[in-house]
Amino acid sequence: MARKPDPTRKPALIKQALEFLVDRPLSSLTFRSLAKALDVSTFTLVYHFGTRAELVREIVRANVRGMTAQDAADLPAATVDEYIASLYSAWQWTQLPENLHRQRLELEAGLLEAVERDQFAVTRHSFHQWVDLGARALVALGVDREQAVIESRLLVNTLQGMQFDLMVNENLVASNAVFNAAVQHHRDRIESHIGEVTR
Repeated sequence: MARKPDPTRKPALIKQALEFLVDRPLSSLTFRSLAKALDVSTFTLVYHFGTRAELVREIVRANVRGMTAQDAADLPAATVDEYIASLYSAWQWTQLPENLHRQRLELEAGLLEAVERDQFAVTRHSFHQWVDLGARALVALGVDREQAVIESRLLVNTLQGMQFDLMVNENLVASNAVFNAAVQHHRDRIESHIGEVTR
């Protein structure tokens, strides 16, 4: 009689794979290297994921889910002050070492998706989720929908650039200064848009 599959096994393997990639590039991931590190057979990985592409997709999806669930917790906000506070909260979360690692993985996955567009779309989907989340928060504050989408996309692009800067240069003081300036600029623009709607 065939043994029933353990439903907890695949999520556990994905979690272990994320830990394996803490100090390794996504491009180095193979069934063989991961199997050796996790002390399992390559058959186990093939059984649960089928192909390397699916393994990568599942790892990236789990990585993105972990970031989205945490960063989205405070949105939408009832006031501009609460909205801005949520951005500061997300930026502080960004600075934790394990989350810098998550961002590196997402960036690497995004570059992979740019080349293999038909195989991967996880980070593209995540990007649009962030833009939509931000736009909905801004609309709730009173910003016109069309402007809210533009401002949200501008903010997402800006934050991703700052995350890249922090990952590459590891200069927290400079990154925080840029973040403070960017958020103040963003706030000024948001309040201006809200003022236009209420006039």
